[in-house]
Amino acid sequence: MNREQIAQEIIETCLKMNALGLNQGTSGNISARYQDGFLITPSGIAYEKLTPDQIVFVSYQGEYAADKVPSSEWHFHLSCYQARSDLNAVVHNHAVNATAVSILNHAIPAIHYMVAVTGTDHVPCIPYATFGTTELADNVKKGITYSKALLMQHHGMIAMEANLEKALWLANEIEILAQLYLKVLPIMETVPVLSRAEMQQVLEKFKGYGLRREK
Repeated sequence: MNREQIAQEIIETCLKMNALGLNQGTSGNISARYQDGFLITPSGIAYEKLTPDQIVFVSYQGEYAADKVPSSEWHFHLSCYQARSDLNAVVHNHAVNATAVSILNHAIPAIHYMVAVTGTDHVPCIPYATFGTTELADNVKKGITYSKALLMQHHGMIAMEANLEKALWLANEIEILAQLYLKVLPIMETVPVLSRAEMQQVLEKFKGYGLRREK
């Protein structure tokens, strides 16, 4: 796809994300790999008002046009693309349940086999750092290297996948898992989890799991 088509798909993904209830206002941000960098939502513009020409291109060197203002979180999007050459889209939001778990500074353990969609046996929670900082970008880079989805302490969540459709699907799945986790936490002090051996079996089965359309 050309730049305008990818930019339009980013806008459509933003609108779908809010329609799913995964985000509030413009607090989230979405990007997709493009040529020698990535396209990302701009800072502070309502998604329903976005046009493709407002989507910002950021190079792998962290450079962008002087008349453009990318999301303040562009640093950790760059970290994601540096860490995972196999993945091409990033969805970040402040989904209520995922953010609630991040406030507890909990990873989501193997409460359900669908945790395996991350590529590992839990959903990690990375340490807090101020939004928009290189410290946060470094924390994201370490986490995304081994898990396609992360909780960000006192902040929100990130999902990274092969394309925008898959990344949004993954973000929604993490929110559902977070909701399940919060439902069982008050009932049992030690939440039952699947064994490591069982999760390894699921991870093997999930190697071909997911949406098949690639972009």
